[in-house]
Amino acid sequence: MGKTYERIDGRLRTFIEEQPLFFTATAPLAGDGTINLSPKGLRGSWAVLDPHTVAYLDFAGSNAETIAHLRENGRITLMWCAFQGPPNIVRVHGRGEPVFRDDPRWTELAGYFPDIDTSVHGLRAIIVVRAELVRDTCGYAVPFMSYDADRDLHARRFAREDDASLSDYFTRKEHVARSIDGLPGLPLPLPPTPGPRPATP
Repeated sequence: MGKTYERIDGRLRTFIEEQPLFFTATAPLAGDGTINLSPKGLRGSWAVLDPHTVAYLDFAGSNAETIAHLRENGRITLMWCAFQGPPNIVRVHGRGEPVFRDDPRWTELAGYFPDIDTSVHGLRAIIVVRAELVRDTCGYAVPFMSYDADRDLHARRFAREDDASLSDYFTRKEHVARSIDGLPGLPLPLPPTPGPRPATP
């Protein structure tokens, strides 16, 4: 049976951080708007910031539906499910915010992802989600599937882009600056990648 949690910690946090894949779901306010559901991979690209907050890296892609929906209304659901080991599904329902490169919080937030070389993935935003409801369910019908490795295609594709060419790439895509439904998406032109935080004397 499903259980509701007040905090993301202990076993729940460990489960989230160990999964190689999760899913995000968002929607516009319009009743006839396009619902978006996206898979998110690459180990180490999501983190639990505190018992009520999670975040993940939003990399280069050919659309920006999640960003657009969050800018409009903030609603988001994240889901992790076990493809190996004991069956389990964890959902975090909450309010999300895209943090962009020119935000003063960028450098601090990027520090939560030490195992990711963000320079090769065209990092465009960090999505921060404040949990309002955290639940797990059994996952008895989720199949067993093996995790072999992360694909390297994304890094190989975007490692050759610098800030200017990446911004041009996004500008050419139909649904990056605007969502499928015409909502404001990724702000362009893309700001430069912030440098590392200076060392504390």
